[in-house]
Amino acid sequence: MPVIFANSLGTDHRIWAGVTNRLSATRRCVVYDKRGHGMSDLSPQPYAISDLAADLLALANHCGIERFVICGVSVGGMVALASATAQPERIAGLVLCDTASRIGTPDMWNIRIGQVRNDGLSGIADSVMERWFSPGFRATRQDELAGWRNLLLRTPAQGYAETCAAIRDADLSAQAQAIAVPTLVVAGADDLSTPPDLVRALADQVSGAQFALIEGVGHIPSIEQPDLLADLLGEFLETMPHE
Repeated sequence: MPVIFANSLGTDHRIWAGVTNRLSATRRCVVYDKRGHGMSDLSPQPYAISDLAADLLALANHCGIERFVICGVSVGGMVALASATAQPERIAGLVLCDTASRIGTPDMWNIRIGQVRNDGLSGIADSVMERWFSPGFRATRQDELAGWRNLLLRTPAQGYAETCAAIRDADLSAQAQAIAVPTLVVAGADDLSTPPDLVRALADQVSGAQFALIEGVGHIPSIEQPDLLADLLGEFLETMPHE
């Protein structure tokens, strides 16, 4: 069963490298950059999570993939939820990492959008690193931390701000409750962006969802503990019905 990986706000497809390096030996893995991030184009107009889901489904069409699993982190998890309810017949399963049906408050997102549009990403980079990564990672893997900080800074400010607006306007509670495929929900114990209780609440919304808590990890487990996440994902995929 192919797996399509959806990245988080302010990152690109490279956050999945440690996971896909493990899984690609036994299954097809597709990574991409959502619009306004990495090598993907900026959108000429505002967009919603439903538009990002349409992008993912169009990518699957382009790759000739009819039925697949989506693994998404943060906003990528929201995109996974929206994709699964837009075309449920195509989605075999979901892995939702450090995400929720609703993230943050409109005021919080409006403040961040204003900061990025006025001053760029440099003004928020340090606080974002604190939310993305555990204290242990920031203290002991500083060269890697510097690389991920640079990745954030190279994200187009417009793409970042427009995606913030899409998250601000999204409430996927109804979509979460409508999910009827095998689902694994993963939380990092040290995540300050989507704290574990918020992620666990998403697992409670999805009927029959499994929940896994990874200790000592922040918002992006595929960076901090790729082998552990790959093991969780591989075990989950093995439990799914073969098609």
